[in-house]
Amino acid sequence: MTPGEIRRLYFIIQTFLSYGLDELIPVMRITLPLRLWRRTLFWMPNRHKEKALGVRLRLALQELGPVWIKFGQMLSTRRDLFPPHIADQLAMLQDRVAPFDGVLAKQQIEKAMGGLPVEAWFDDFEIEPLASASIAQVHTARLKENGKEVVIKVIRPDILPIIKADLKLIYRLAGWVPRLLPDGRRLRPQEVVREYEKTLIDELDLLRESANAIQLRRNFENSPMLYIPEVYPDYCSQNMMVMERIYGIPVSDVATLEKNGTNMKLLAERGVQVFFTQVFRDSFFHADMHPGNIFVSFEHPENPQYIGIDCGIVGSLNKEDKRYLAENFIAFFNRDYRKVAELHVDSGWVPPDTNVEDFEFAIRTVCEPIFEKPLAEISFGHVLLNLFNTARRFNMEVQPQLVLLQKTLLYIEGVGRQLYPQLDLWKTAKPFLESWIKDQVGIPALLKAVKEKGPFWIEKMPELPELVYNSLRQGKQLQHSVDRIASELQTNHVRQGQSRYLFGIGATLMLSGTLLLINRPEWGFAPGWLMAIGLLTWIVGWRKTR
Repeated sequence: MTPGEIRRLYFIIQTFLSYGLDELIPVMRITLPLRLWRRTLFWMPNRHKEKALGVRLRLALQELGPVWIKFGQMLSTRRDLFPPHIADQLAMLQDRVAPFDGVLAKQQIEKAMGGLPVEAWFDDFEIEPLASASIAQVHTARLKENGKEVVIKVIRPDILPIIKADLKLIYRLAGWVPRLLPDGRRLRPQEVVREYEKTLIDELDLLRESANAIQLRRNFENSPMLYIPEVYPDYCSQNMMVMERIYGIPVSDVATLEKNGTNMKLLAERGVQVFFTQVFRDSFFHADMHPGNIFVSFEHPENPQYIGIDCGIVGSLNKEDKRYLAENFIAFFNRDYRKVAELHVDSGWVPPDTNVEDFEFAIRTVCEPIFEKPLAEISFGHVLLNLFNTARRFNMEVQPQLVLLQKTLLYIEGVGRQLYPQLDLWKTAKPFLESWIKDQVGIPALLKAVKEKGPFWIEKMPELPELVYNSLRQGKQLQHSVDRIASELQTNHVRQGQSRYLFGIGATLMLSGTLLLINRPEWGFAPGWLMAIGLLTWIVGWRKTR
């Protein structure tokens, strides 16, 4: 460690001790060397004894600066790591820091724009920032080319070395956790820090955020539910992002929303619909939808529309994860805990050798009390939390995409019930989930899959005769081997071999005809004839088995 790192680590430990955070370490883990270090090198009284532990942890992280504040925010979503009274305090951490000099921001912009002065690209550039956070700050201006109002987001100068230095120390402290906490190894502290590091580094790349915003805007183009401000990619770089300036009511300002005549029930329900649309329709969701990033348009309060900003953190689920998640929700609300356990095993979220009966019992024990409440009062986010916490006892691997999903769902649910306390999340979401699952099975889903794969199979069609020929030849070789081993069954095997060939040829012709019918309708009757010949060939093969 460098002298600078040693000084910073000493300051971090001193800060933790001044807030009495050594209370987090069980007494039996405080060895004699630790006691000596505590009383000599790190002597520091607890100056906040009257405050609760969660409050002290929050204040300590705030004192350590932006990297630790954002780390605490991330930890607040991992409620398997802390009890509720601590996690709730961490969720209150605010990413607010003093702005850096606007002149430095102007220099950053000029550097990103090839050295030309700001006035060459923007009019009315406001040297005082509109908003400031730990990673970047925002200035207002107008585009010189068309006069449109924009905001310019600029990364803080020299922030990367600070982040890397503190991350290095966080990794070092995470390495101590398994030795200091009895359950430390199961919590996988190094994985938690790696997850945080990836999120933080992604937030430093404004080109990535620009691409995310463009994708989300495309997904909700002309939607009455959600509006994403336009990004101007010609002005964007890794350290700078330019986007349309928006005006709206902060979603947390319930009084102003009500004064504006907003339909609060519809607004709350649309938040749920936006979330499930992003997750299940688009497989691409805004994963940082806390109240500071959500506004509501002033226009059409009877038909309210959300406005989303700050798309630095996004999540996605693959097709299998989406299916298992939807089926998990439905099985849970049907109290089919066996199905929930089997889905966790089938999805690979828990090891394949997991005892399903034990897992089912554990889920039932934890989740059944939830149904003592009316459905409208049940928290989707806490359902996921209970399921994942139980699954982790059965060695469920940390799923970063599911952690992001759970965090986002908690945000959406919290905002929705703040807007409209009677919001029945399950009633709003169930039709969406059932409709999505229905679309994944049956003839329509099969035809959709065939249409999607059609161009690939048409491209491969010239190779089909050779593949069929090779298959036939291999079949003949196999048949000859069987004949030599059991010559008395020769006739029967030949007949079965022939029927297999005919089945294969018939199936190939029918599949080819179907693909052509869907992707080449201009070919007229040709696909139909191909399907008919395939069907006849298949029938002949079937008759040979009689």
